[in-house]
Amino acid sequence: MAKSRLFRSTFIVSSMTMLSRILGLVRDMVLMGVFGAGGLMDAFLVAFKIPNFLRRLFAEGAFSQAFVPVLSEYKEKRTLNEVQILISRVSGVLSLILLVLTVAVIALAPFVVQIFAPGFMNDPTKFDAATDLLRLTFPYLLFISMTAFFGSILQSYGRFAAPAFAPVLLNLSMIAGALLFAPMFDKPIMALGYAVAISGILQLAIQLPELYRQKLLPAPKVDFKHEGVRRILKLMLPAIFGVSVTQINLLLNTVFASLMIGGSVSWLYAAERLSELPLGLIGVAIGTVILPSLSSSRAKADDATFKKTLDWAARLIILVGLPASVAMFMLSDVLMNALFVRGEFSQHDALMSGIALKSMAGGILGFMLIKIFAPAFFAGQDTKTPVKIGIVAVFANMIFSVIFIGLFYLFKLPLHGGLALATTAASFVNAGLLYYFLHKRGIWRFGSHWRKMGVQFGISSLAMAITLYLILPYYPADGAQWLRVVVLLGICALGAAVYGAVLLGTGFRPRQLKHG
Repeated sequence: MAKSRLFRSTFIVSSMTMLSRILGLVRDMVLMGVFGAGGLMDAFLVAFKIPNFLRRLFAEGAFSQAFVPVLSEYKEKRTLNEVQILISRVSGVLSLILLVLTVAVIALAPFVVQIFAPGFMNDPTKFDAATDLLRLTFPYLLFISMTAFFGSILQSYGRFAAPAFAPVLLNLSMIAGALLFAPMFDKPIMALGYAVAISGILQLAIQLPELYRQKLLPAPKVDFKHEGVRRILKLMLPAIFGVSVTQINLLLNTVFASLMIGGSVSWLYAAERLSELPLGLIGVAIGTVILPSLSSSRAKADDATFKKTLDWAARLIILVGLPASVAMFMLSDVLMNALFVRGEFSQHDALMSGIALKSMAGGILGFMLIKIFAPAFFAGQDTKTPVKIGIVAVFANMIFSVIFIGLFYLFKLPLHGGLALATTAASFVNAGLLYYFLHKRGIWRFGSHWRKMGVQFGISSLAMAITLYLILPYYPADGAQWLRVVVLLGICALGAAVYGAVLLGTGFRPRQLKHG
């Protein structure tokens, strides 16, 4: 991908992702207001998290990271006909695997719920609801995984808009399900299950016209012996742990949270959703954009461009990720109060969710760095290094969970906060080890120019934190929701303005964000 297109592509993905995240925030406000925290909302979140976890693990994580480098190599060195055959065979194999998995999980839904939410077994109503919802939501994995597959093809050909817009349809479907269709059901929560399944079909459908125009929509054919398919499967199996460690850790949190007091699953969910805002807007966007570019550079043996692209991505990530972590920590209680306290979501729920967000906030930067460090390995078709690091991070998360839950119990703090803090710690273990091997192998490292930039980012983030600390006492916690949201937006704008002004005052210039 040409240098001039990286910013444009990132802008397109970020804009579409911003629209999706804003609607996602509206969606969560609606869900929490209609269904509250705990009870059947906990059941839905567990049922939805299982296919959503597998989507991120297989489709957007391991599969795309294994598929894109191989597709880029075919695109650079093979004919269009060979590319079409590769797409045909991969789509056939992928759809077969997903269909078998979907049928199996639907048949074994009660056992799956026992594995992922063992605490629900003590509550038959919640357990049965989670089982029924899982059967409704799991077909979403089939549709959304094929959506991710087709999206990877479009992204490799520089078409980012449709794949980035697709998640908007999920949010619109769930909002409609909660507000329009839930009252029609004996169990209103079931409307969300149907909404999730329908959104998967819609997200897949919007990819097809552009693929057809690009002549990249051949009929699927199952062929496990195809050279490209075998390479992708070989790369994919270890990559499952590579880039998706964050999701594994978050899912482990759900397992632990199901064993805690009612509402813990919902409180963690609310915190996760807000912590993912900057991750989705910048981290995922940049990670998505740079993978085809890094893969192309590797295919051409262009190490200079490879390093410049990674350095550029790191500059953007830290520029946004550091202040985002600080701001999320400072504003955690205010965010939960302004956005979620209405209807069935109480002030107590906001307080509990705020504790989780404080614990997760520090890890935002770690999560974002993983999104650019992992693709540096996958672009060179090295999945072994990230998988080894991923396994270490998963075990680190388990150890941190035991330690922090113990400490939170000792100091009489809500235990779900310890789970969130463990995820943060594990993210830095993961990001730190990825960077260690990038540096050790001479792939990429923070150069001397980072010393000055690090100081500039640090001073600006500190100035922003002081500003937020001074202005937060004036937040109207008991005011009308519209007033709380408006004041929150004003506080965020002021914090961003102070960060930007101090950053410019320290000598940082926008031209430093240019690629190359």
